[in-house]
Amino acid sequence: MKRLPLAIILALCISPLHAEETAPVVVKQILSATKNSSGQPIRLPEGNAQVLVSTYEIAAGAVLPEHKHPFPRFGYVLAGTLRITNIETGETRDYKPGDFILESVGQWHKATTVGSEPVRLLVIDMQKPGTNNVVLKK
Repeated sequence: MKRLPLAIILALCISPLHAEETAPVVVKQILSATKNSSGQPIRLPEGNAQVLVSTYEIAAGAVLPEHKHPFPRFGYVLAGTLRITNIETGETRDYKPGDFILESVGQWHKATTVGSEPVRLLVIDMQKPGTNNVVLKK
């Protein structure tokens, strides 16, 4: 009787188990852009920056007041529909689950929820450390 080397026996025993444990990595690009929602070029910040990642839940029927962002803000819609109106350009867009929002910088806009479902967002702000990235219109 011919004996198999121990390395082959181990490879035959371990490989199927290892293959089941390892899942492939799937990358799905959601967005590629060089301009934000109002057509402004996306620029890299100068100096030190702080990145803040937050989740927002906005009630159904809510209206957010006019505001602007002095620094870049990015949002990913997890649930619901958010309507953003840029006051300066007059453009209105609806964002639904799976949409990525590249908010305008330094332009007044407002937002409302659409429909009966609350809006859930993942929001990423990139700003100067210690500052606020939301300025409310007075």
